[in-house]
Amino acid sequence: MNSAPRALAVLNDLLATASPEQRGALWQLAESGRELDANLVRLPAGAEVGEHQEDVLDVLLVVVAGSGRVVAGGDVTDLTPTAVVWLPRTSRRALVAGPEGLAYVTVHRRRPGLMIKSSAPSRAASPAAYEGGEAPCMLDRVCPGCGRLSQDPEPVFCSRCGERFPER
Repeated sequence: MNSAPRALAVLNDLLATASPEQRGALWQLAESGRELDANLVRLPAGAEVGEHQEDVLDVLLVVVAGSGRVVAGGDVTDLTPTAVVWLPRTSRRALVAGPEGLAYVTVHRRRPGLMIKSSAPSRAASPAAYEGGEAPCMLDRVCPGCGRLSQDPEPVFCSRCGERFPER
């Protein structure tokens, strides 16, 4: 692990070189040994990240360009450049980009590695009850845009990049 501080990205350059229709994560923190995750996300004008809930992590959202709003229940929070918004875990929220689009950085604790656990009892606990088999496939919960596994059993939009999941 490299413990020396260093610049990883220049957000204005990333935004300037991305194509106008490019949506989702333009940059992701990918340093080995990190304890944080961070993403630069862009939504085009009028685009939305549908209502979702992050059950595990608090997320800090920092607006770097454009405008929009966070909608949580009946509350609306306007987003403008330099706004910093805390999205507490378990809160249900949606994002809507304004007329010039919205670019923001999200920062949160690094997610723990994914593990697949069987719901079947272990053989040691009850040999007669174990029926074998594998846990159900979760490919329908993997975002087609960024590859994140959604915690929502029936996701509509990705909470990381805003990509819509295919209809089932």
